[in-house]
Amino acid sequence: MSSPLRVAVVGAGPAGIYAADILSKSGVDVSIDLIERLPAPFGLVRYGVAPDHPRIKQIIVALEKILERGDIRLLANVDLGTDLSIEDLRRHYDAVIIATGAIRDAALPIPGIELPGSFGAADFVSWYDGHPDVPRTWPLEAQQVAVIGAGNVALDVARILAKFPHDLLPTEIPENVHQGLLANPVTDVHLFARRGPAQVKFSPLELRELGHVPDVDVLVYPEDFDFDEGSMAAIHSSNQTKQVVKTLTDWTLKDPEELTGSRRIHLHFLHRPVAVLGEDRVTGLRTERTALAGDGSVAGTGQLHDWPVEAVYRAVGYFGSPLPGLPFDEVAGVVPNREGRVVGEDGAPVPGMYATGWIKRGPVGLIGHTKSDAAETIRHLVEDVPSLERAPLRSLDDITALLDERGVGHVEWSGWMLLDAYEQALGAPQGRARIKVVPREEMIAIARGTS
Repeated sequence: MSSPLRVAVVGAGPAGIYAADILSKSGVDVSIDLIERLPAPFGLVRYGVAPDHPRIKQIIVALEKILERGDIRLLANVDLGTDLSIEDLRRHYDAVIIATGAIRDAALPIPGIELPGSFGAADFVSWYDGHPDVPRTWPLEAQQVAVIGAGNVALDVARILAKFPHDLLPTEIPENVHQGLLANPVTDVHLFARRGPAQVKFSPLELRELGHVPDVDVLVYPEDFDFDEGSMAAIHSSNQTKQVVKTLTDWTLKDPEELTGSRRIHLHFLHRPVAVLGEDRVTGLRTERTALAGDGSVAGTGQLHDWPVEAVYRAVGYFGSPLPGLPFDEVAGVVPNREGRVVGEDGAPVPGMYATGWIKRGPVGLIGHTKSDAAETIRHLVEDVPSLERAPLRSLDDITALLDERGVGHVEWSGWMLLDAYEQALGAPQGRARIKVVPREEMIAIARGTS
């Protein structure tokens, strides 16, 4: 080839960064641009991991090492569909990898779910993580709260709701979030899982952390415990499941005199939500008792219970978003693909278009899955290199000139370093790693040196 392969990776979260890194080491002579909608990189690691989980946020250190090498160019604050179109990318790049993830809440189609006081967990997570595109305030008005879900996001939501704000001050929590949580009147958070203790998707570490929140008791009820053959098989075959069940079992054996916290998190199993109650706003949650069917699945028993809660948070999973100019599976919430090669409505591959991460396979799996997922996509891209149609506009400056012409204030790696240093400086006087800048306009001004 007379010039390097030009590739755009859309999305600067772990999926996009790992794909860019693997491609850069593939042996192909390649020039890679990492295009990100937000003014800062790192996706859900920055905006989806709870602030009191600094260990998980250390993943950013590994991602930074990839980008600071300088062979992958960051173009942040650039939105595909607004600032650039798929057609623009095709004119400037020989291949495009979509790694936009899944940031919307999955639907929970039960009556009353749209009532005021009913929230999606993804929106709440974005608020407490200081996402620049969500409101600065959150309506924390309920004393009794229900959280629907059986994964780590549900645990995060329950923990942040119950945790006292001063215990979050050592973290990178934004000031507006701290102020909002100070007014939180919550006393009890009820988490509901439709299956049994052996079927939940909590990680053992996250679950154990729940038991160490100061002045917050965790309550688990023996009547919610049941194990069928499928449950026992899961416990015996998975050390993770065994640890989770042991922790939950230990909590059922707590002496009531040990429960002295001024706030409580209640974990309820074998309860399926069937309706959010209320007329003008949430006044309760109705659940149906379920029973294990033998293989770990559950069936309804017809036994209903109404819980007098004033707010409901659904944490039943994330869902991808369509991108203008690309096919989209509205049922699965992904860009249709075959092992990372994007396919059209006719099932044929769309030349030069690829996908990786949650927008490829749905919102499942951990960081390790993201790496292997990216490797599969890049393997196919490398196989396709000889047949890729070459884009007409090939200079590195062509795309930035187009952004400048359209008035898009893009942020490159040097700009992120300015913002990173600024946030760390904000936190230093208080002994904190950083305090996030939340307003998008302020982030851009700092990163572009115009503040």
